[in-house]
Amino acid sequence: MVASPMSTNDAAIAPPISEADRVAVLLIGYGEVESYDDFANYNEQALNLLTAKFAPVPNWLYPPLAKLLAVFDLHEWGHQHNQFISPHNAIFERQRAGIETSLQAEWGDRVKVFKAFNFCAPFLPKQVLETIKAEGFNKLLIYPLLVVDSIFTSGIAVEQVNQALSQLADTDSHWIHGIRYIPSFYDEPDYIDLMVQLVEDKIAGELAEAHLPSQIGIVLMNHGCPHEAKGFTPGITESQLLFDRVREKLMHRYPLISVGWLNHQTPMIQWTQPNAELAAKNLIDLGATALVFMPIGFVTENHETLLDVEHIIDGLRRRKPDVTYVQMECANDHPVFLSMAAKWASHQVADLLAETALSVNPSLAIAQAQATPHHSHGHSHSHSHDHGHSHSHDHHH
Repeated sequence: MVASPMSTNDAAIAPPISEADRVAVLLIGYGEVESYDDFANYNEQALNLLTAKFAPVPNWLYPPLAKLLAVFDLHEWGHQHNQFISPHNAIFERQRAGIETSLQAEWGDRVKVFKAFNFCAPFLPKQVLETIKAEGFNKLLIYPLLVVDSIFTSGIAVEQVNQALSQLADTDSHWIHGIRYIPSFYDEPDYIDLMVQLVEDKIAGELAEAHLPSQIGIVLMNHGCPHEAKGFTPGITESQLLFDRVREKLMHRYPLISVGWLNHQTPMIQWTQPNAELAAKNLIDLGATALVFMPIGFVTENHETLLDVEHIIDGLRRRKPDVTYVQMECANDHPVFLSMAAKWASHQVADLLAETALSVNPSLAIAQAQATPHHSHGHSHSHSHDHGHSHSHDHHH
């Protein structure tokens, strides 16, 4: 008899889940060009959203600069890598499908995972959000999945989503009734353990027979970050923390470990150091006879983890042909990774479905901004001295 009132109390504590609410999970990556014709457009989007945050490039320069960069891209992808087609988009689709399968096993069709690419139509966030709205979803989970969090990667995802939501807003009542964000995986214990496991398995399978553990160098590669970025947080702190955690779990067995930043070497910009090439050279100087290159700051393969790392290894191999070089993959669609990525999302989905619907009236935002007094400080300056003092404050705003 005692059990029944307790169970009804439990039900009362859990917030009711509204049957009408449906959550769209917006999984966001860069997207990569699969045909040369798209390069100039891709570069223009990238310059606009990324480069503008740290390099003083005037807007009129974007289109011609994008076309010029496309010529370099054609040389790199077309001639040096015989018509390279990036596997990024296909991997990202497998990640989307795997995460959706896990989430729907738990939540049914009240949750659906959509993919968006920062730089590639027809999957730009605005295009995908139009579909999400048309399909009747009213809650949104923004989920940038490509690299460790920073204002350049996850930040531009939020920037693009915000622009799209402004354009797709209904005047008096916003169709979005709830919104959540997953910033990054840099401090997720499951992810850190997976990185360690992958490196250890690779060494056991390919290098342990021929090299002492102290002779196996490990370059743990992060997404490069500029140090100064107009005050934006560039993601160095998060990336460094991820590296430290993975290194701690490996270093007692493998003492030669370095971070290697995959930088976009832009002139006049100070980038994170050591870059992956310098990190590798340093480890060889310390006696490494084998080198493992493991991308930990990226979860989806892209031209940086593929072509850039290939270039680095080719150059090193020419100078140091007696060293063994091993290039490893990102987590990609590894089943363990997909299940943890779905689990991170599931917590947020549960919260979105349980929380009371937001009711936002977009037309009030403009009225509110215009109604805000210009010099409100929230406290009075009319102490015993004159008002000249208070005006000197106002000019700082």
